[in-house]
Amino acid sequence: MSTPAHFPHTPVMLERIVDLFTPTLEGPGKVVVDATLGMGGHSAGLLERFPELTLVGLDRDTDALGIAGDRLARFGDRVHLVHTVYDDLPAALDGLGIAEVDGVLFDLGVSSLQLDRAERGFAYSQDAPLDMRMDRTQGITAAEVLAEYDERELRRIFQRYGEEKLAARYAKAIVERRATTPFTMSGDLVQVLHDATPVAIQRQGHPAKRVFQALRIEVNAELSVLERAIPAALDRIRVGGRLVVESYQSLEDRIVKRALVERTTSSAPADLPVELPEHAPTFTLVVKGAEQADEAERAANPRATPVRLRAAERIRK
Repeated sequence: MSTPAHFPHTPVMLERIVDLFTPTLEGPGKVVVDATLGMGGHSAGLLERFPELTLVGLDRDTDALGIAGDRLARFGDRVHLVHTVYDDLPAALDGLGIAEVDGVLFDLGVSSLQLDRAERGFAYSQDAPLDMRMDRTQGITAAEVLAEYDERELRRIFQRYGEEKLAARYAKAIVERRATTPFTMSGDLVQVLHDATPVAIQRQGHPAKRVFQALRIEVNAELSVLERAIPAALDRIRVGGRLVVESYQSLEDRIVKRALVERTTSSAPADLPVELPEHAPTFTLVVKGAEQADEAERAANPRATPVRLRAAERIRK
């Protein structure tokens, strides 16, 4: 599957995703939702493979929608793009007059576009304004979080969303620094985190990695959005349709796993002698556990290294 030269983007586990959707997307009248459109790499692959497929692409990032729109223009009216956050999937489908779909794809986390454009402020390796909003038309920036949250709140988000062991130390250092100089650039934050990190720990990895992750999740409310989005997507999948989710960190994967366990497990009380139909699972797992990219893909595309893929199919209403 080709990728135009002016879109330097390699979608993670594309062939595997196409394989997983093949049983449900073959034939006329099929609809799939790419709930995290990004630059449209996965969407292009699906539209190429299934020539009768209609695709609904959602993204909160207007830059991504513009790039994906150009990339997918060759597919004409088979493509419908919507500027929205993916927990608003039901409203997006209602707006298009679509009641049920045959598949939903989530490719979670920060996109290649957001990481590669320094001015977005997502990458700790490049000095840029501390923005980190996936939708730059609304919401609080990372700089505002650093300026307005008290030390306890900063410690909480570093611990919860970054699983950062030095959360208390970093929160204290940030509050001390902002008392004299506000944070506006990512390089300033990186320097404060570096200075607050013991030398022995610096050797274990970049001290800013987990803090930047935590700030990004807080700014974009990623986990609370995901907790709403997965059940909403499952509710709109018709019998025989599938959900496929790629997660890149443990917090996301736990939410996805929990939602799938709920739909693939009987709700009957343990002491019930016969399972009644209303207690039977509505989905079955297509992938047992979480799949990872193979060694060849991880070597060719380092961004595939942390991916965890899960998939399920609706078996009854």
